[in-house]
Amino acid sequence: MITTITAFRMASPLTRDEAKAIFLSTAPTYQSVPGLIRKTYLLSDDGLTAGGVYLWKTRADAEALYTNEWRAFVREKYQTEPSLTYFESPVIVDNEAGEIQSD
Repeated sequence: MITTITAFRMASPLTRDEAKAIFLSTAPTYQSVPGLIRKTYLLSDDGLTAGGVYLWKTRADAEALYTNEWRAFVREKYQTEPSLTYFESPVIVDNEAGEIQSD
């Protein structure tokens, strides 16, 4: 499995409520993305950094999302350039399901 972390620096701080409204507006677009297991939206305490943590089945699945079109969407939505970092995730502890998963 692959975890990606995206982050983008905001020009001005977002409140939690503003961020929640934005995140809820984009969340449905991620519900049917092939290979995406989970996405968690992020907002820093000061409201100046937003982003997401994504858990993917494979790196190819992740790379299929992070296209030039995705970058353009982020730039338009948040007026900033996103950063993107990939991590191998060979073991996942899922306390809600009571499972330890390994690829």
